[in-house]
Amino acid sequence: MSDIPLNTSVSGVPEAAPRQPPALSTGPVAWLRANLFSSWLNTAVTLALGYLLVRWAISFVDWAFINAIWSVPDNQTQACRALKASANPGACWAVITEKHRFILFGTYPYEEHWRPALVCVLFTSLYVVSAMRRFWRWELLIVWAVTLVTIGVLMWGGVFGLSYVPQERWGGLPITLILATFGLAFAFPLAILVALGRRSSMPAIRILCIAYVELIRGVPLISLLFMASVMFPLFLPEGVNIDKLLRAQVAVILFAGAYLAEVVRGGLQALPKGQYEAADALGLSYWQKTGFIILPQALRLVIPPLVNTFIGFFKDTSLVLIIGIFDLLTAGKTAIVEPAWQGFGVEVYIAVSVIYFIYCFAMSRYSQNLEAELNRHRRR
Repeated sequence: MSDIPLNTSVSGVPEAAPRQPPALSTGPVAWLRANLFSSWLNTAVTLALGYLLVRWAISFVDWAFINAIWSVPDNQTQACRALKASANPGACWAVITEKHRFILFGTYPYEEHWRPALVCVLFTSLYVVSAMRRFWRWELLIVWAVTLVTIGVLMWGGVFGLSYVPQERWGGLPITLILATFGLAFAFPLAILVALGRRSSMPAIRILCIAYVELIRGVPLISLLFMASVMFPLFLPEGVNIDKLLRAQVAVILFAGAYLAEVVRGGLQALPKGQYEAADALGLSYWQKTGFIILPQALRLVIPPLVNTFIGFFKDTSLVLIIGIFDLLTAGKTAIVEPAWQGFGVEVYIAVSVIYFIYCFAMSRYSQNLEAELNRHRRR
């Protein structure tokens, strides 16, 4: 065992202990000084906003939790209305307690609510499994197919002893998840084909893709939903009727495909020209070059705008209310039409917004982690 002290070099000269940076130059304190208290004006604005934020937070906690009413017997809302008119008003979360099934599942038969509830669990589980990179194999397509067939059997019924439920009775969160999942699942491949078509050397394909994108992006989604719901049936033969939900789903797919195509095209244009030349030098065919070299890099570059578009269309599914489809937001609005619960819309909208926030925030956080993981090699 050597007798040389740990802070002594081999030559016998004492080494200086490592010095830590000043506490006020790094860490949270340094960030606060540089961003919030760098001058007297920034300090004054920070303190004023902090005061208002604290006051608002205290008022919200009082309204949402301390003075809130969580349940009432047999829809007797007098206590809620009295509290709302008092000097210390509070939230009436009893409307969520009483109407949560209708908000989540719409007019689906009450005794069969376990079926749409299981559908929501299956959709969420499918998202979680698909987000894990270790499951990115061809078997995942089989999982998707089996899960979607199971979802269809649960929602429609009519087999395996399940009672048949027509699509007109569907509503709430399952409708939102169906429109968003099928819409984006079919719109994304369509967007890739359209983006490639816009860069094609064949004029007919390029003009067709440009016309599709400019036409769809030039009108609002509401107009497409009206066309699918009102105008399209007029062109069908007599006696032929296509389900209203299917027509709305096709409109959402076409609309999302046009916007996603522009995002993908931006990634293709941002890719250095040397990548195309290197692929050509290897003697790869067009589809080999596109599938193995060009598209993976282009999609990696546009992960943030892609997910931003996904989140936007997940929320835009609420527009189907104009054609009479009861999505989550529409079911929430309908839940407070009953006279006993009129005037308590704030609580319902907060509950619905929390559901939207959970799904959108999960997509946002996942995209950030995926982008960081895929671009890890760039930081080496």
